[in-house]
Amino acid sequence: MKIGNLDIGQKLFLAPMAEVTDSSFRKACKEQGAGVTFTQMVSAEGIIKNNFESLRILSFNRNEKPIGVQILGNDPAIIGEAVREISRLKPDLIDLNCGCSVDKVTSCNMGSALLDDPEHIGKITRKMVDNAGDIPISVKLRLGKDRSHINIFDTAKAVEDSGGSLVVIHARARNDKYISEPEWNWIAKVKERLKIPVVGNGSIFSPQDVKRMFKETGCDSVMVARGALGNPFIFSRYQKLIETGDDPGTPDIETVQEILIKHINNLELDLGEVVALDRAKKQTVWYLKDYPGINLLLENVFRVRNFDSLRYLIIEHVSKIQQGVLGEDDKVDVINKFKKKVLFWLTDD
Repeated sequence: MKIGNLDIGQKLFLAPMAEVTDSSFRKACKEQGAGVTFTQMVSAEGIIKNNFESLRILSFNRNEKPIGVQILGNDPAIIGEAVREISRLKPDLIDLNCGCSVDKVTSCNMGSALLDDPEHIGKITRKMVDNAGDIPISVKLRLGKDRSHINIFDTAKAVEDSGGSLVVIHARARNDKYISEPEWNWIAKVKERLKIPVVGNGSIFSPQDVKRMFKETGCDSVMVARGALGNPFIFSRYQKLIETGDDPGTPDIETVQEILIKHINNLELDLGEVVALDRAKKQTVWYLKDYPGINLLLENVFRVRNFDSLRYLIIEHVSKIQQGVLGEDDKVDVINKFKKKVLFWLTDD
């Protein structure tokens, strides 16, 4: 897939996720073959006011490229000025969030609340394009506010007509959140109508899901969100699948432990123990959720008070998995909770 001068070939996108896609997470996915990663969603107003937290979220290392920045806002002038500031950092893509369905976002007429006004989305997109220089602009959309008011054709066309370089379509409506199954057929319908690239998104949890989305929708690329949590291997597995025709499957538990510990070490290094510990705990749960003893791990991880104890817990827990001494949990219940964003989730974005 090509976006302006950026060619990612057959690689996939990592979705921006609040309190998740920090530098350590992006590095883990990049090392496993993600084509484009994203910063966490950042406030446009926070950028132009030099808010410390906004600028911290916005920061990225050059070795993370290609990388995108996703911004949140509703005022074309403010967003345009934020894009001007962001463009100085030379990201490879700048995305407007029109998909977040969290009440604290939509109540401020941001995120998926913007879906109600395609014309306004077009105005914001045009302002972004005008101020971005040669950096491509994308917009992440949902289908509409609910299944009775689907207006994805209007919003996607507004982006294209206003100079946007691509659209990302999360194939659910705003009020669906993550409860119902996505309707991928809408991605296919939009793809038929647009000239700019269309990236599909929604319930991608395996390399086979990626392959099926390409086949069913004809989309130009696929964006992985929850499917990458504790599973950066989805990117390398998909590459192997398309190169050889075979999915190598989940890595052995020793490799999972190695990548997990490297991930939380980077978290501690980047954010410090006080900020990073809770994030490291949930990463630990996500990496090990598919193995026996997940309920025991959930019980123990809450008692951890520092990184040394967390690393010890991981090594001890993995050792028990290797020895086969842990009982089987209700995997179906665990996976369903994870997919519905119930399992140890700190934000609902």
